[in-house]
Order: sequence, then C-alpha cells, then structure tokens
Amino acid sequence: MSRVCQITGKKALVGNNVSHSKRRTKRTFDVNLFKKKFYLPEENRWVNLTVSAAGIRTINKNGVKAALQSAVEKGYIDKY
Repeated sequence: MSRVCQITGKKALVGNNVSHSKRRTKRTFDVNLFKKKFYLPEENRWVNLTVSAAGIRTINKNGVKAALQSAVEKGYIDKY
C-alpha cells in the first residue's frame, strides 16, 4: 500500500539532507498518516481510511460523507 492520504491526496516529497559541509544527499519527507475508522451514520457502517493529520481536520470540518464525496470526485479513492 502506498503512503498516500485517501482524503487530501498528500504523498511523500523528495528533498535533500544538507550537512554542515553542504553535501547533499536525497531524502524523503513522509506524510503524517494514520489508519482510522470513521462511522457513516447515513449508511450505518464503519469505513477504514488511511488519512493524514490534515485529512482528519478536513473530516472534522466538513463531515465524513462530504469528505469522501470530494475524494471520489478528485480521484483519490474509487469507492468507499
């Protein structure tokens, strides 16, 4: 499974480690991901999602159903 948020689509970025002598080596900036269960009261069931901290805030702000609908429209998930 790739490390991508299913709500916001955030994924790892690539950058450089820069030492004191200014040598640069590649590194990745990983996303702050969590595996969470959310309850859908409209469908009376639970949904397992891999979401980032920003995705959790989006769900808290807009609601689970609206966040899932926007994720499907943007192509981050196929179905839920």
